Amino acid sequence: MRTAITGVGLFTPEQSISNDELVESFNQYVDAHNAEHAEAIARGDTVALQHSSSEFIYKASGIKSRYCVDKAGVLDPAVMHPVIATRGNDAPSLMVEMGLAAAREALARAGRRPEEVDMVLVACSNMQRPYPAMAVELQHYLGGHGFAYDINVACASAAFGIQAATDAVRQGNARCALVVNPEICTGHLNFRNRDCHFIFGDAATAVVVEPLDAAAGKVTFELLGTRLVTQFSNNIRNNFGFLNRSESPSRGWADVLFTQEGRKVFKEVVPLVSELISSHVADLGLAVKDVRRFWLHQANLSMNQLIAKRVLGRDATLEEAPVILDRYANTSSAGSVIALSLHHEDLAVGDLGVLSAFGAGYSAGSVVMRRVG
Repeated sequence: MRTAITGVGLFTPEQSISNDELVESFNQYVDAHNAEHAEAIARGDTVALQHSSSEFIYKASGIKSRYCVDKAGVLDPAVMHPVIATRGNDAPSLMVEMGLAAAREALARAGRRPEEVDMVLVACSNMQRPYPAMAVELQHYLGGHGFAYDINVACASAAFGIQAATDAVRQGNARCALVVNPEICTGHLNFRNRDCHFIFGDAATAVVVEPLDAAAGKVTFELLGTRLVTQFSNNIRNNFGFLNRSESPSRGWADVLFTQEGRKVFKEVVPLVSELISSHVADLGLAVKDVRRFWLHQANLSMNQLIAKRVLGRDATLEEAPVILDRYANTSSAGSVIALSLHHEDLAVGDLGVLSAFGAGYSAGSVVMRRVG
């Protein structure tokens, strides 16, 4: 059975933080920390923290700003994390609320009603809770039917979700599958770590996957093939989990929140993803020179530029490999789908595109598609 992505949705939080705002908050924290530990620093027992700068952030990442669910908490030097009101068990979870907004937009673009959805996957880097599954909750508030479950493969989750949805539709286990990627990345980011305090932002995306012959949307992409690869690495890690309270000695927040060895990640992920995309396209009997658009995971501008260059054998234009990283930052699993959502309507029938999501694990996925409607 031929399958297709028939709708894409995007939810963007209202609040945004510029590099200048983030740096001002971080540097206030640094000054207060260094003043508090001045004697230890003078003795050489403690290393003084260094200021950050907007220039450093942009040079290291290509990021200029990021959207977030709570700006005040992140920018308060005494808090430095989003502050989210506790909700009762009878209220929708915040991640589900964000996912619903993206899902409804994707369904509207696909020309589908919520009650037609018979498979829901919530695929993202961090779940708000382990159970009940976020996907089952989203299915409930959406008004869908069938079945739902969560997928967690870090930043590559969107590609893994699309493959799972495609397989289910091809096997007849679903007729209208919804893959949702809600990300509150600011919640697992250590805003007191100079090396990574600028990396993440918040957003949610969704795609509708269904049989090609059932497509009713204005823009339809036939899914020509999906391919996934994993390779274990500790270079990107988040140690937060239910056993933290049982560990002895207890971990500090610096060891529980997001950490990475950036240079190692760059060196190892670029060839992994470049080879994945190139071999996948070739095995489908296609040529990379004929790919009109690459919707890449938005983690680091230099990384994306080098991946595209390795695949194409030359520098890619912004039209070929669009960038949303500058204003969204790294939104983990949502990043490649944000690029797809904002940069697809100009493609003509017959144009080829590749969506590639990659990250911790290492995990990576390639989705090759052709616009057919």
